Amino acid sequence: MTSHLYIGLISGTSMDGVDCVLAEIGESVKVIGQLTRPIPREIESALLKLCDNKDLNLQLIGETDIALAQLFAEAVEEILDRHALSPQDIKAIGSHGQTIWHEPPRKNGARGFTMQLCDANTLAALTSITTVADFRGMDMAAGGQGAPLVPAFHRQMFQKPGENLAVLNLGGIANITLIPANRSKPSGFDTGPANVLMDVWTRKHLGKAFDSAGSWAASGKLNDALLAAMLDEPYFALPPPKSTGRELFNAQWLEEKTRQVAPAVSAADVQRTLAELTAITVSSAIRATFSSGKLVVCGGGAGNTFLVQRVGELLENFALCTSSDFGIHPDFVEAAAFAWFASMRLAEKPVDFPPFTGAGHRVISGAVYCGQKA
Repeated sequence: MTSHLYIGLISGTSMDGVDCVLAEIGESVKVIGQLTRPIPREIESALLKLCDNKDLNLQLIGETDIALAQLFAEAVEEILDRHALSPQDIKAIGSHGQTIWHEPPRKNGARGFTMQLCDANTLAALTSITTVADFRGMDMAAGGQGAPLVPAFHRQMFQKPGENLAVLNLGGIANITLIPANRSKPSGFDTGPANVLMDVWTRKHLGKAFDSAGSWAASGKLNDALLAAMLDEPYFALPPPKSTGRELFNAQWLEEKTRQVAPAVSAADVQRTLAELTAITVSSAIRATFSSGKLVVCGGGAGNTFLVQRVGELLENFALCTSSDFGIHPDFVEAAAFAWFASMRLAEKPVDFPPFTGAGHRVISGAVYCGQKA
């Protein structure tokens, strides 16, 4: 199988930057380079306003859509420059964009929908590279949740015969991929919040984007009453397939939970309890399927030393490693996934999303926007 160079792009739930990966893809996926382009404050503010679903207007949506495409194109230009490549060297870009709203299908039969910003027309025009985008929509049209999609890539990259494999992606939202040793009946779903609530709380009380290495959480004390109030969230009891995002787990959700607890909890103790919430929900979800195996951690939360330590303590029968052991830095697994999804789309190969999204069948995922060569 001939190998080609692809670029994968994503801005995740944490909105901490545009992750960009350069990968050689053929029979395997080899990451050659990666970088993160910071999101300017004005774009971040617009995205947060859109995700909060307040004071919306079509002009803000349209302007942000184009601004993100320009930012993504800058990331592409930077990675090409770093590796002395031209647009003609790249087969395609796989661009996830930035999710501003994700509404899974409802049990009453109502169809779900998903919205990502980053105008693929503009991205293809600015880079002169064919761009594949809108990866979630066809899965939802087939009855799926449209998320999480990355478990299909986890299975491609990390599974080995003879061992139970659990992949834990600690992004803004945590999702897990579960591949049994005999490779039968894989599954995966969003377990709940990972970094999103801790980041909200850190920004509010420390004025920082995130809790570096989880040191602030480690300084606090676990509040059992607050933890119980958080765990009472109905989402945690839902059976998979399921997916979630900022639409549920946001500042308003956190404020409501803290109001339920008296006396008031210190800011550091809330942060400690949020870390425990993530550790408990992900470990419980994994233990419901596997009693032991290998645990591969990826996502920005892999750098949260305290959180990963708590997960390891709750999953003591698992051999823990990170995606770096497989050649992909934890911060860039999702970007690499969308490069791979782009390669699957151009090859017109369906991706096996149904075990993870609940779709009725496999789909050829993504819309193609031809790069306009100068």
